[in-house]
Amino acid sequence: MKKNILFVMPSLAAGGGEKSLVNLLSQIDFNLYNVDLFLFNHDGIFMEFLPKQVRLLPLPKTYQIFTLPLQKSIFKLLLLGKPSVAFNRVMFTLSNKKTYNTSVNEQHSWKYISKSLTILEKKYDATIGFLEKSSTYFCVDKVNSSKKIGWVHIDYDNLGMDPNYDINYFKKLDHIVTVSEECANILKKRFPSQKEKVDIIYNIISPTMVKKMATMNNKDLYSKKNGEIIILTIGRLHHQKGYELAIEACKKLVDKGFNIKWNVIGDGDERQSLTNLINDYNLTDHFKLLGLKSNPYPYIQQADIYAQTSRFEGKSIAIDEAKILTKPIIVTNYSTAKDQIAHEVEGLIVDMNPDSIANGLERLIKNKNVKEQLTSNLSNLNLGTEDEIEKLYRLIM
Repeated sequence: MKKNILFVMPSLAAGGGEKSLVNLLSQIDFNLYNVDLFLFNHDGIFMEFLPKQVRLLPLPKTYQIFTLPLQKSIFKLLLLGKPSVAFNRVMFTLSNKKTYNTSVNEQHSWKYISKSLTILEKKYDATIGFLEKSSTYFCVDKVNSSKKIGWVHIDYDNLGMDPNYDINYFKKLDHIVTVSEECANILKKRFPSQKEKVDIIYNIISPTMVKKMATMNNKDLYSKKNGEIIILTIGRLHHQKGYELAIEACKKLVDKGFNIKWNVIGDGDERQSLTNLINDYNLTDHFKLLGLKSNPYPYIQQADIYAQTSRFEGKSIAIDEAKILTKPIIVTNYSTAKDQIAHEVEGLIVDMNPDSIANGLERLIKNKNVKEQLTSNLSNLNLGTEDEIEKLYRLIM
């Protein structure tokens, strides 16, 4: 008998967690498992990569109405005979106007969103809330399942969440999965009563797939000019990613006479503020926000250097992909950086400020021996993590 598994995720929009889920689903043995997927939003650039064997669950009508603009939502909910859900729609709006950060807002507004969602009828052998917050809360509150697993893709302490809220959900999980040793240590320290539940499953990456997609023709790919140094960063346009540090570092390199073309793949709520900063520094020809790309691999292949200027990360899939394509890498010294990069062996770890970032990049640009040695070291690594799926199988047995 096949086991029935449900994955829960906000959407398949651009992001490391979203890409990680698509990669994981592509490795599942569908001869052994029936796989359903619940998404709060059915949009996203990774939707096209969902395996055809995965059954996407429809969104409940009440929830669809709940997500409409406030006045329209209330009117339709009342028309549907759902006054209590309409009340919770109002409370949801008021809750999100409070001065919490976005993570705490999402936590505390779940109790209002959840009123628009009913418990799923199907019984599952295992349910996986594949992202922290709402996905995990849905897994606990809205699914009848023999095993429940929550997934944390990032350094928990840097998310700014309320651990007193999460502990009530973590107690109801059978396993709490995270993506690196440091992320696991942080969870165990923050939730000592739950430390026996913490497991590590690395993000699933297929070198064969990455290399194949890197060779695909891309008509939008920029034509590199002689003497240009192309730097690439991938990630949503969010404070976490430290893009203002990257822009300032780019300015320092341009002022020194380097012909830099720094491309960023991603989108997010900081696009306008970053565009303003790029304009202020007169870097419109040097620092480019390219938006979302469903296939970023030709851009990685084209780049001379991959840079990650984040303030915090879990385990960056983009860094692993850059390693597969043997690109010299520079990362800021966030808490989990050493989980992913061996300094001076696989890349350079620099301090989290524009001067250090610029100096590290300048070293890679000017010192061909360092750059070639890093590339050579990366080419000798065994970077495939497809076998990580076996760890998940063991958890859901």
